[in-house]
Amino acid sequence: MISSISFRHGGEIERAGINDMSIVAMEQRKKIHPHKFTLWVGIGSLLMMFAGLTSAYIVKRNQANWQSFDLPQFFWYSTVAIIVSSVTIYLAEKAFKQREMKKYRSLVITTLVLGVLFIVFQLLGFQQLWAKEITLTKNVSYSFMYVIVGLHAAHVLGGLIALLVLFANAFSAKTRTYNSIPVELVSTYWHFVDILWIYLLIFLLMIR
Repeated sequence: MISSISFRHGGEIERAGINDMSIVAMEQRKKIHPHKFTLWVGIGSLLMMFAGLTSAYIVKRNQANWQSFDLPQFFWYSTVAIIVSSVTIYLAEKAFKQREMKKYRSLVITTLVLGVLFIVFQLLGFQQLWAKEITLTKNVSYSFMYVIVGLHAAHVLGGLIALLVLFANAFSAKTRTYNSIPVELVSTYWHFVDILWIYLLIFLLMIR
């Protein structure tokens, strides 16, 4: 009788311990990775910066010497490039998590090439603007456009550097771990600059 009671209590204690461990494990999974937290803080700061720039753009638009302009055609080409690259980086992250490394490598390369194309199309777009004498210092509306688009392009360059790191790690003989955090970080950042560009493009079309 005593032994049966002890066995029952022991089983209950063991189950309680297992439940406590599972709860702790669930809480740990809910905690955001510190690198992801840092990335989201950075993204929040960038959103505030671009929100400030676009707000100032709207305020300055009321000036008497404000001049409207048409966006260059190459900006549309760059939009297509960065949207497609957002799809490829998503597929690359998915392939990495499924351990399809050959597919992952090809998708990282594709994303990198599309990112470079985005920058090239942006530069060609600026050349089109200069050909129409829409220069940086000629009018305040042109200055704001150059600053906003240029800052975004600079952050895309930062994303390209991160993609280069993924590219190097994907083909490194020393890399044999399957830590998905770096891939997730780059993917999140790349989606951010993609969405940010679409927002800026729509903003410039509506307010120019």
